[in-house]
Amino acid sequence: MTSQDLDINNAHRLSVAPMLDWTDRDCRYFLRLISKHSLLYTEMITTGALIHGDRGRFLNHDMSDIPVALQLGGSDPEALAKCAQYGEQAGYSEINLNVGCPSDRVQSGSFGACLMAEPELVAEGVAAMIDAVNIPVTVKTRLGIDKLDSYEFVSNFIGEVASSGCNIFIMHARKAWLEGLSPKENRDIPPLEYERVYQLKQDFPHLHIDINGGIKTLEHAQQHLNHVDGVMIGREAYHNPYILAEVDKLIFGDESEVLSRHEVIQQMLPYIEQRMAEGRPLKSITRHLLGLFQGRPGAKAWRRHLSENAHLKGADLRVLTDALALVPDASTFIE
Repeated sequence: MTSQDLDINNAHRLSVAPMLDWTDRDCRYFLRLISKHSLLYTEMITTGALIHGDRGRFLNHDMSDIPVALQLGGSDPEALAKCAQYGEQAGYSEINLNVGCPSDRVQSGSFGACLMAEPELVAEGVAAMIDAVNIPVTVKTRLGIDKLDSYEFVSNFIGEVASSGCNIFIMHARKAWLEGLSPKENRDIPPLEYERVYQLKQDFPHLHIDINGGIKTLEHAQQHLNHVDGVMIGREAYHNPYILAEVDKLIFGDESEVLSRHEVIQQMLPYIEQRMAEGRPLKSITRHLLGLFQGRPGAKAWRRHLSENAHLKGADLRVLTDALALVPDASTFIE
């Protein structure tokens, strides 16, 4: 039994999408304090950056963020295999290939969503990675690109890549317009087509299919799990991170008590202190924390204090503790 098969036999999973400039090491440490079981993803890292750049910096992560997947951008099978090995050696739980990003920079590098037009090349790259590592290799993709947007097209693409040995696909339930829309517009303008993802699961019952796109509540996520194997939440998990507090119980059946919002920040403090000692600016970490109290009394004061003070010269942990004092601690309320 391969690592791919082992992952297929797992129960439903919920993950937080790889988001460029967002899901960095500090963000993942923070999210892991809220949910122990959600699968987290790195930002997309190109094969060129890993092979020719500061590999240690790119792959560095806190082992407490496991399970965490390394998302790669690239198209050369040899380079993908080498970088997959780097990821496995660094302790990542999964290697994911980006076949969904529509940005111009990605297209010019011959990776991302434009690779949907070259399923044989994607299959070759995936096969090389599977041969190189003993952890799951997965593909995150879309329903189509430009005028290549028929169900037949995406079905043939999935079939071709699955023939390489890949059993796990994360489907962004939108097509991508590579010409005419910006990456931001591609996240909203192409319509969501959840039914097509459901149909892929019906047509490929042996594959593990996760669905991504426009999912903002756990109730919505649970509805999808009636049709597919997993759910990936993106921007909502970043802007309203405490949505993950119920994930371990609702999706993974873990009845353990979760940290309150205040407890999350208290547990972040030693980590932040360590990262600042390494030279990480406070503002680079606190930007991930702004949405923690979304919808709660004091949320605006929390955001304002962090935004106005974390960037100042000499800013230290007192910025966090002072901001926290502005928010009532719901866990101490007596009904």
